Amino acid sequence: MALLLGLLIFSFSVTAIALIPFINLLYRWRFTRQNQKTKDAFNHPTPIFDKLHRHKAGTPVGGGLLVVSIVTVLFFLLFPLAKFLGVFITHVYPINQELHVIFFAFISFALLGLYDDILKFFHFDRNGFFGLKMRHKFIIQWILGLIIALMLYFNLEIEILYIPFLGTFKLGWLYIPFSAMVVVAFANAVNITDGLDGLAAGILMIALFAFWLLSASILDTPLSFFLALWLGSLIAFLYFNVYPARIWLGDVGALAFGATFAVVGLLLGKVMALVVIGGLFVVEIFSSLIQLLAKRFLHRKIFPVSPFHLWLQFKGWEEPKIVTRAILATVMLSIFGVWLAVI
Repeated sequence: MALLLGLLIFSFSVTAIALIPFINLLYRWRFTRQNQKTKDAFNHPTPIFDKLHRHKAGTPVGGGLLVVSIVTVLFFLLFPLAKFLGVFITHVYPINQELHVIFFAFISFALLGLYDDILKFFHFDRNGFFGLKMRHKFIIQWILGLIIALMLYFNLEIEILYIPFLGTFKLGWLYIPFSAMVVVAFANAVNITDGLDGLAAGILMIALFAFWLLSASILDTPLSFFLALWLGSLIAFLYFNVYPARIWLGDVGALAFGATFAVVGLLLGKVMALVVIGGLFVVEIFSSLIQLLAKRFLHRKIFPVSPFHLWLQFKGWEEPKIVTRAILATVMLSIFGVWLAVI
């Protein structure tokens, strides 16, 4: 545990030192949120969103790129060093195969998000939905999600689903579409949630602490090692992301973090805990999904605006109040989720 806490502190320190020069670099590259009219998935204007978030124009976007880069580099420098120095390594799965799954999700979804961010902020493609057209982005996400699912099923031989109080179910090949759906859902859920200063990163920080505890309880050293580095870097990022934010995650961070968050839950074998601990992410994506389906098939809105955090803002809740209460709710959801995972 002392080693893991040291890793968290070291990752925090490295990220904290790098963040201010990185923010300045993003300003210099003009990689910032634009003051322009946004559109929804059906290319319709979103005037409520524009009105509530107009003041955020000019804030640098792309903090997720720094976190992904630092965590990846530190892991592949420090994990081999730890083994060389004789640190006792325990693992649930073959180490190399487990790391392939984790870092494929972490890096591939980050690259997809980075590509979308570049298109969005440098205006290389003005006729898409926030960069890529939504259907194109969704197809690519599913391709990546299926690759991850195949790695989980064939390389790690995971095919069971544990549901508290009901027992363990062997899904067989159905685990492939199921796990792919979980990865894609959480990638989009975190991306949707990243709409207020500190919201997505704050919720994720608490949720990762819960997963860190679970990974330590099953003695999965590679996963605990990764989560320690991720947490340290995320906390440093959150310091600059709280209201009023000096930097945002961007799609590069939100997609990578959401997909990897799902992969961690799947590796732990605690899908129900994943849903509970990430409960606010679930609320966010379902509120958006209901709204999209209502527009598509009923040709009307169910809510004045979605996702859920934007609806609260529209109702008059101040941004810091929404974020603080979301983080507090995630604390309790995480405690409940960990309890479900260990009973």
